Amino acid sequence: MQEFDGERDPVHLLITYPPKVAISRLVNSLKGVSSRLIRKKHCPPPIERALWGGSLWSPSYFAGSAGGAPLSIIRQYIEQQETPE
Repeated sequence: MQEFDGERDPVHLLITYPPKVAISRLVNSLKGVSSRLIRKKHCPPPIERALWGGSLWSPSYFAGSAGGAPLSIIRQYIEQQETPE
């Protein structure tokens, strides 16, 4: 992962991944692992019940390529997002 920040919703990630990996599998893996780690550390049962039908993340996602944009500009955009508390 090259950069991470976000707001309450959404989360912004700048990542480099192998071209043979399907983006849908990568996103599902990131959501699954992060959900388990966050729940283990932070989520008491009342909060868990208020989430997406018991899921930490919504089932949707958006993935876009950086194309020819300089990585410094993309990093700057991500860093400027309001970090959730």
